[in-house]
Amino acid sequence: MTSVEGDGGDSTHLVEDSVEGDGGDSTQKRQGPGDKALGGVRGASSMASGWTKVSCPCCESDQVEPLVLVQLGAFVQEGTKKWLIKLIEASSKEGGAALLAHPGEDAGGDIIVVSAPRCTLLRATEELGLCKTHRTGDMAAFSCHDRDNFKDTDDLQVFLTLAERQYVVKYELEGLRAQRDLRIPGLSDRLTLQHRDGIWQKLQQAGVIVDVFPLHDQDKLKALRKAWYTSNQLAQPLDAVQAYFGGNVAFYFSFLDFYTWSLLPPAILGLALTYFSAGVQKEALESLSGSGQSSSDDEASLSVSGHMIQAVFSMLWSTVVMEMWKRRSSSLSYRWGSGHLAERFTEPRPGFHGQLGVNPVTGRVEPLFPDWQRQLRVTLGSLPVVVLFLGLVVLGMLGFYWGEAQAKGLHREWDSLLSQVLLYVPSITHIVYTNMLGNVYRHVALSLTEWENHREESVFQNHHTAKVLLFTFFNYFAVLFHIAFYKQDLPLLRKRLASLLIVTQLVNQVTEVVIPFLVDLLVSAPRRSEHDDDPQEDKLRNQGKLPAFPGLFAEYIELLVQFGYLSLFSCVYPLTAMLLLINNLTEIRSDAYKICNLFRKPFSAPVTGMGVWQTAFEILSFVSVISNCWLLLLSPQLREFCQEGGISGTNIVLLAVLLEHVLILIKMVLVFLIPDEPAWVRIQRQKIEFKSMLALREQL
Repeated sequence: MTSVEGDGGDSTHLVEDSVEGDGGDSTQKRQGPGDKALGGVRGASSMASGWTKVSCPCCESDQVEPLVLVQLGAFVQEGTKKWLIKLIEASSKEGGAALLAHPGEDAGGDIIVVSAPRCTLLRATEELGLCKTHRTGDMAAFSCHDRDNFKDTDDLQVFLTLAERQYVVKYELEGLRAQRDLRIPGLSDRLTLQHRDGIWQKLQQAGVIVDVFPLHDQDKLKALRKAWYTSNQLAQPLDAVQAYFGGNVAFYFSFLDFYTWSLLPPAILGLALTYFSAGVQKEALESLSGSGQSSSDDEASLSVSGHMIQAVFSMLWSTVVMEMWKRRSSSLSYRWGSGHLAERFTEPRPGFHGQLGVNPVTGRVEPLFPDWQRQLRVTLGSLPVVVLFLGLVVLGMLGFYWGEAQAKGLHREWDSLLSQVLLYVPSITHIVYTNMLGNVYRHVALSLTEWENHREESVFQNHHTAKVLLFTFFNYFAVLFHIAFYKQDLPLLRKRLASLLIVTQLVNQVTEVVIPFLVDLLVSAPRRSEHDDDPQEDKLRNQGKLPAFPGLFAEYIELLVQFGYLSLFSCVYPLTAMLLLINNLTEIRSDAYKICNLFRKPFSAPVTGMGVWQTAFEILSFVSVISNCWLLLLSPQLREFCQEGGISGTNIVLLAVLLEHVLILIKMVLVFLIPDEPAWVRIQRQKIEFKSMLALREQL
């Protein structure tokens, strides 16, 4: 792969010797005195002197594509940078990353630009378990042994998406481990690497590596902007989004698009019920005005019928939507080649630490951390902190009730426009409180999960997400459930839900449309200003001035809360779906605008779908049956209607339980009748598994 190959020695030792003593620079020797600049690099650029060489003939190319920029600390000496470049270029057999590196302006600069040769990209594609187009036209799990039978393996920019190529660079860098105890040139002895230490993580902790981020391809980004949010097209270019930003981002926007258009049926139903039912219409107005008036018997009867229709429809709608999304998700996973990701005994996640030892399963030398210590941290550390924050949620709920009582008292005493406005102050204050508490908790949950020290990335993500989901459900829905099932005050529940929807939509439009536009106009755009004749290194470095992409956690939380409002409580406020639909139509374009303009390009690992978020949506769909049935049972109009019909209270409860069980049965039947994946996807998946089995047998 590199100039250090050939003798089969310890590359880490070679790397160390090459930069200590006489200060020789193998990378610098390959450059001419005037060839240190990166040159006019945009996407796949013409080869500029300064890139490390490759020894594999099939990896030689006249074009090198800058994929990732590594920002070094200001104190990093030239010798340390040379050692790091040598480590990046060394072959994987010698302990290196088998990548290409460019020192930027000169050997003493503070950046390293990284690319990947053909062999490294192909090997990583097989290790990650990605599926690619076979010569037969079907998708198949890629195998280096069978590379000639896959399409476009000679053109890596077609064979792998930009997001996949950049993730491979991250994957290789984070997989660097010290072959033996080693002192890093230019740094103090206390930063000595121990055998099997994660090199990249140690360098980040020491401040040698300040930042690592994938680079934008400005031409592709411009085309994506035009197709995504600046044009008048309603459909999103999901394939282009997946190719540029990766599977995580593409699956989020695909679900957002699918969920938004799925809101049309309940929105139309809600409008129809509100328009044709005088009782529902009056309740909607009362939820906005805060006043309560008695309804006639006819209006009450129509209102009960409308709420029953809305409740049953919401319960069935939530099931059908999630089952249809599973089918769409499986189709996208197959199309994007991530449906057969490798399940293997991977290296520990980058943040994992412990005493060095031998893994009893894999036999590899790696950090080990006893399970009992992790369980102790979860039980005695994380759990009490989570309970503390749940207690703060309860404290906020009590404050809301106190403020609600005070506002009602003032309204009865004053009965003025001011007192009418004051009725909404407790709800608005509580909404602000829950949002602030949620933001603080998300940071705390991440820190707690890091402290628990999970070995696998998937386990880490599951624990982190579980903490956030538990708090989110309690934070956003505890008050609504308490009002509905303890206070049994449906007018207050309706007013509270209307306040949540309206205030949340207004806040979202300001924070996700107005503020991002102003930030981009006043802050980000000046930072991005550059001229054609600016050095390419400066253009790449400018991308690091934007803030890091915060991830999609908050976006999924917002959708989950929306889904909860609609599936759990929409029977008391049928206009819920319409308000959510209006919000999400702008949400799609505002989110696309933000990720394209306001943040650095994120790394994105190959994924098969939404992961644990899909489970969370399905749980809410199941809980919606219980919630809607008991909300109907608590309706004063329904109780009065049943009493006039001679139905006793006990029989009403029995009817509600019967209806609940019937609806749960119907939901289970729907889940069974709607397959999780289309038949053609199932057949193609089985073909992939069969071909993989044959390929493995052939290699053995």
